[in-house]
Amino acid sequence: MPEFKLRGHVVDIVGRRTYPGEVTVIDGHIAAIEPVDGAVEGYILPGFIDAHVHVESSMLIPSEFARLAVVHGTVATISDPHEIGNVLGVEGVEFMIANGREVPFHFFFGAPSCVPATTFETAGACIDAAEVGRLLERPEVVYLSEMMNFPGVLGGDPEVLAKIAHAKRLGKPVDGHAPGLRGDAAVRYIQAGMSTDHECFTAEEALEKLAHGMWIQIREGSAAKNFEALHPLLHEHWERMMFCSDDKHPDSLVLGHLNTICARAVAAGVDVFKVLQVACLNPIEHYKLPVGRMRIGDPADMIVVDDLVGFITRQTYIQGRLVAEDGASHIERVPSSTPNKFNCTTKTPEDFRVPAAEDDLLVIEPYDGQLITGKVTMRPTLRDGACVPDPDRGLLKIAVVNRYAEAPVAVGWITNLGLHKGALASCVAHDSHNIVAVGANDDDLCAAVNAVILAKGGISLADGSLRMSLPLPVAGIMSDGDAYSVAHDYSAIDLAAKGLGCTLSAPFMTLSFMALLVIPHLKMSDLGLFDGDTFGFVHGKASA
Repeated sequence: MPEFKLRGHVVDIVGRRTYPGEVTVIDGHIAAIEPVDGAVEGYILPGFIDAHVHVESSMLIPSEFARLAVVHGTVATISDPHEIGNVLGVEGVEFMIANGREVPFHFFFGAPSCVPATTFETAGACIDAAEVGRLLERPEVVYLSEMMNFPGVLGGDPEVLAKIAHAKRLGKPVDGHAPGLRGDAAVRYIQAGMSTDHECFTAEEALEKLAHGMWIQIREGSAAKNFEALHPLLHEHWERMMFCSDDKHPDSLVLGHLNTICARAVAAGVDVFKVLQVACLNPIEHYKLPVGRMRIGDPADMIVVDDLVGFITRQTYIQGRLVAEDGASHIERVPSSTPNKFNCTTKTPEDFRVPAAEDDLLVIEPYDGQLITGKVTMRPTLRDGACVPDPDRGLLKIAVVNRYAEAPVAVGWITNLGLHKGALASCVAHDSHNIVAVGANDDDLCAAVNAVILAKGGISLADGSLRMSLPLPVAGIMSDGDAYSVAHDYSAIDLAAKGLGCTLSAPFMTLSFMALLVIPHLKMSDLGLFDGDTFGFVHGKASA
C-alpha cells in the first residue's frame, strides 16, 4: 500500500481542539500527525462506529451494507446477527462473518444470546450456551449480543447464566436489552453483567441505568427513534454513551447514517467534541476494538468532512484505503451464496377468516417511531358470519404465518396504521422471521402473504390487481443484489404502501416489529396474540 499524506484541520477529540495539520499514512497506519502552516480545507477525524446494528434489517448482506455505510463516514459496526441466527443458527452467523470479511470494513459481530428469542414463537434454529461459548472464542465475535431474556436473567435461568458466564470468562462485554425495566429489577439485571442498553425511550429510564453503571446507546433507526428523548443527556453523560441505528432500512441508509445523528446533536447545542467522542471513540473503548482513533501507530481509519456542523463526508479511509469519496462508494460488489430455510406452502383467503363473535376485540396499537405498542379494545365488525376488517374505523387484520412448517395462520387485530385498502406482508419479522402481514381484506392479505411464500422471503404489497414485491433470498430477510438497486426498489414499495393510506413513516419497518414479543405491550406471534407485560398469550390462533 503506497504512502500518502492528507492535509486538513486535524480533529483532536481527546484534546478538544482542531488545528491545521498533515497526516502521513504508511502501510495502512498513521505514521505521523504534524501541524502545518497555511490554509487547509476539510476536517480529518476518526471514522464513525455504529454501536449496535442488525445488518440484516437493512435487507442487505454485510458486503453491500458496507458499500452504503462508508459513504457517510462509518468505518465499523457492532453487529448483532441474531436475525439470521433465528433462521439458520450458527450457520447464519458464520455466513455474516465470512461475507463481511470480503470487503474493507470493520464488522464486529456478537454471539446471539437469544435464539430463539422466546419459547412463544416458532423459530428456524436454536443456539445454545455451548455454541455461544464457541462463537465467543472467535476473534470476530467481540461481545455477547443483547440479552433480551431479562426474565431469564432475573429468574436465574441456567442456560441464560451459562451464556453470560462464557462472555465473562473471555472478558467480552454483554449487551443488554430491557425496555422500561426500572428499580430493583433493573439493578439486578445490570449486576448480572449487562453493560449496555439501547432500548431506553425516556431520559428518566436512561439516567437510572447510567447511575448503576450501564452504557446508554442512543438509537435512531428507521422505526425506533429515541434521539429526541435522550440527546439532552449528552451534555453531562457523554463519557458513557454511544450512538446506534439498531435497524436501518436501505432507503434511509442511502441518505445517511451516524453522520446525521452527529449533525442533529451539534444542532441541538451539544459540544462537538462530546458528540465525536460518543460517535467515534466510546465504542472502541467499551468493546476493545482494533479500530483507529487517529493516533500515531493506529490503523488509518479516518474520514474527511466538510465541517463539524453538517458532517458531510468527503472521504472515508479504512486501514489507509480510500473506500468512499464525494458520495461514491469505492467498495466493489462480491458474489454471495443464498442460504435459506423456507418450508411452507401458499395459503387461501379462508385461512385468514375469523368466525363472528360479539365480544370486544383486543387490538394492537403501534406508535410511529417506537417499538412499543399500545393495547386497545374495539367493537368487531361482523359480516357473513365472520369478524372482518373495517378500515373506515381503522380496524385491520394482522396475521403471522409460520414459514418453517405447515401450521394454521395466527390472526389478530391492529389499528393506527391508516391503511384504507390493500395489504402488506413481510418475512422480515423480528425475531423469528415468520411472515407478518396486515390487511384491509382477506383476499389482499392472502395475496401479499403468498407473494412472500413464493419468493421464499421478502416484502410485498397487494391491492386488487396491483402486486409489488422485493425478494429477499438470503435467509428470507436479505437480498444478494446491488445495495443501490435494493434501496430503489424498497423506496418504490414503501411509497406504494403510503399510497394505500398508511400513515407510518416506515410502514414495513414498523410491521417487522409487530411480532417482536420481547417489546411490550401487545404483539402477534405465529402461535397467537401475546401480552408483553404478563409475558404470555392472550388468545390462541385465530384470535378475535
